[in-house]
Amino acid sequence: MIYRSKAPLRIGLAGGGTDVSPYSDLYGGAILNATLSLYANATIELLDENKIILQAIDRNEEQVFDWAPQLPVDGHLDLLKGVYNRITMDYGVREQGFRLSTYVDAPAGSGLGTSSTLVVAILGAFAEMLKLPMGEYDMAHYAFEIERKDLNLAGGKQDQYAATFGGVNFMEFYGEDKVIVNPLRVKQQYLFELENNLLLYYTSTSRESAEIIKKQSRNVTDKKEKSIEAMHHLKDQARMMKEALLKGRLHEIGEILDYGFQQKRQMAEGISNPLMEEIYETARKAGATGGKISGAGGGGFMIFYCPVNTKYKVIESLANFGGRHRNYQFTEHGLKTWTI
Repeated sequence: MIYRSKAPLRIGLAGGGTDVSPYSDLYGGAILNATLSLYANATIELLDENKIILQAIDRNEEQVFDWAPQLPVDGHLDLLKGVYNRITMDYGVREQGFRLSTYVDAPAGSGLGTSSTLVVAILGAFAEMLKLPMGEYDMAHYAFEIERKDLNLAGGKQDQYAATFGGVNFMEFYGEDKVIVNPLRVKQQYLFELENNLLLYYTSTSRESAEIIKKQSRNVTDKKEKSIEAMHHLKDQARMMKEALLKGRLHEIGEILDYGFQQKRQMAEGISNPLMEEIYETARKAGATGGKISGAGGGGFMIFYCPVNTKYKVIESLANFGGRHRNYQFTEHGLKTWTI
């Protein structure tokens, strides 16, 4: 038998960083994000031999173990091992060899929530195999616990919920890991126009988001007013973006993105850098009305709002930076699983 799953990556449109503790615990966070037609994929294939084979196909990594109820977390394929270890601990898995293979449509550290989305996809494949009765909130919270608590990887909460629910969502984050996902009924023509005007640009650099997020968390713990005030403004930005999308005021989106770009710089050192600043200003001069760094910052993808047909001039203006734009569509669906 073969068990498969796919979960969509996401772009954060507003409020990024306010889903990270301790800010979300103390003040409440809000984020608006949308899932894309780029995916994390997972496949579990049952084997006749009593081996566990782990493969990250996109990264050309593989490890082979004799079957065991727990696998060593040692810095290699830890996301795959973390899900397996937690599943066997909570639900038990019969002694049966299998191959777990994964593939992600964007590089790690690119700012599209790849790690958390991959955890959701792997978890979905195991849930399909074991017929685990999990709803969207259960699945997302379980993935969050595996990544943030079991594996002790720094980060926020939005990615697991975006990957599980899919679509365009306004998310609220509170203390004690409480999350409320509000799906937005954005008119189709507004989404088509947003999709047409929103350029997804990969800078061909990646970053280790954990260090940036740790700095951001320390700034809140240390009560650094400049950083906390910036997060308050980003939370306001999420509400502004929600109203603009629902009411079709798309001409405001570039300005709202730019507002967030200015605020996010204040959250922690390393979010922006000279290369990203130059890319941003070049895109603005070519016709973009605003943009943002995707994810925690420091590298990876950037997005730019390019009204009318300025997108093509912006793409041309960024040619000298060595990056590339990625085509995409917005997706309505989150995690999907099936059996062959």
